[in-house]
Amino acid sequence: MSGGPLVGGIDAGTSRIRAILFEADGTLVAADERPTPVDVLGEGSAEHDMEAIADAALAALDGALARIDDRKRLRSLAVASCGEAGTLVDAGGRPLTRVIAWYDTRTAKDLADFAGHFGVERLQAITGLCPDPTFTLLKLLWLRRNEPEVFARATRWLHVADYLAFTLSGEMATDTSLASRTMAIDLARGCWSREILDAARIPFDLMPQLLPMGTRLGTLRHDVASALGLDPACTIATGGHDHIAGAVAIGGDRAGTLVDSMGTAEALNLSRPSPVGDPEAGRLGYNQGLLHIETKTWYMFSGLPTSGGAIEWFRRGVAGGESHASLIEAASGVPAGSHGVGFFPHLRLGSPPFPDPVARGGFFGLGADIERPVLYRAVLEGVALDTAQILRRMVEFDGGARIDRILAIGGSTRNDLLMRIKAALFGRAIDIAVMPEAVSLGAAILGGLAAGIWGSLAEAQEACRPQLRRIEPDEAMLWGDRDTLIDRYAEGYALQRQLHRLRLTT
Repeated sequence: MSGGPLVGGIDAGTSRIRAILFEADGTLVAADERPTPVDVLGEGSAEHDMEAIADAALAALDGALARIDDRKRLRSLAVASCGEAGTLVDAGGRPLTRVIAWYDTRTAKDLADFAGHFGVERLQAITGLCPDPTFTLLKLLWLRRNEPEVFARATRWLHVADYLAFTLSGEMATDTSLASRTMAIDLARGCWSREILDAARIPFDLMPQLLPMGTRLGTLRHDVASALGLDPACTIATGGHDHIAGAVAIGGDRAGTLVDSMGTAEALNLSRPSPVGDPEAGRLGYNQGLLHIETKTWYMFSGLPTSGGAIEWFRRGVAGGESHASLIEAASGVPAGSHGVGFFPHLRLGSPPFPDPVARGGFFGLGADIERPVLYRAVLEGVALDTAQILRRMVEFDGGARIDRILAIGGSTRNDLLMRIKAALFGRAIDIAVMPEAVSLGAAILGGLAAGIWGSLAEAQEACRPQLRRIEPDEAMLWGDRDTLIDRYAEGYALQRQLHRLRLTT
């Protein structure tokens, strides 16, 4: 092992918290992970203990450091996390509230009240977001309504990544990609919206300082450095939203590049030179955000909240914990179309262009002769159809968007059958990052930029360029005309939503 500098990235995800150390050429040197601590409270509701998340992140980092020869080689750290969740802290940075999970919809009343007062179209115009109960602003309104005394003591809101960076550095700040998930940012101007915060009666100074991704926050706190055996001069930088950090790692910040980030949730991220002005985008559930590193780049951002989550749900709950490899092998022998069995993968929230906060998934076309491999393939086809539906409409706004290439990252890209189905339904080749830990690499790049490991983002991306493997579209993976399949899926999804609403009223 060489003695050169290392850069570290922490990925605080929905299911796992990973800490990974990289060489300056992007080579993965050491990694460790811990389960994300979570308390499930009921259907659609979950919470985290922020200090438990911090403990898990530090334990994962310590585990990764234990695998290298000299801990003081680590020169920088940055953190990426989910975009909406966080905690209120007091003046000393101590968490005052539990973390409402990013996907928790207890805030539906707060959304209805605020959007009804402020105006949905005005919210969309300022923030680039389709109003949704998961966004940070609604979590703040819920906390003020349900924990007013605690809210009154708070001095700052910190996202999960922000709090972990504070744990490491003692500095409080956030970045534009995380702020883009708050429903409180002025997207075009790249600053907090005083108009929204005033209307919500949220103190302006409750929101953290807004900085570009990869901004130097400072150095490692001495107590943390001592506990982990690190050099106190180790640079700590702002990270960002996990999906966006992953896009940065593989050059997804460039116009014309679509990044398909595939984890528990799936996000399609399409970079654009300016925000989309068509209000229909927001009405159909397509969101936007701002990526600011050296320059500002806007992006459309949309996806399926339970993509890998639906596949894992089937493996664990229906297939009795059978391995993915075994399920994939068996499903590969099932004809395309799964003998007419279909699946809607909306186990938590809906997806564009039919956003629905109370959506639910389900199978259709079941018969007495249907066996597990057919069901598993139907799940994969449902996930692929849903994302194909999202993408088809996504490129049509403001006169159409150019897509020069599709890059895929994340753990679900290891599922080769899923990727072959997706390429066929997209009708385009998909380049998959062979090293799927792109989120951690993106965070590490951001920290390394702040530490001066590279002179520019382009230099860092060139140095750390991951190996790609290409999946070409194969018509044998289809069971009909591509557009017709997507149209029929959309029609079926509309019926599924009607069935669910019928259940809600009985």
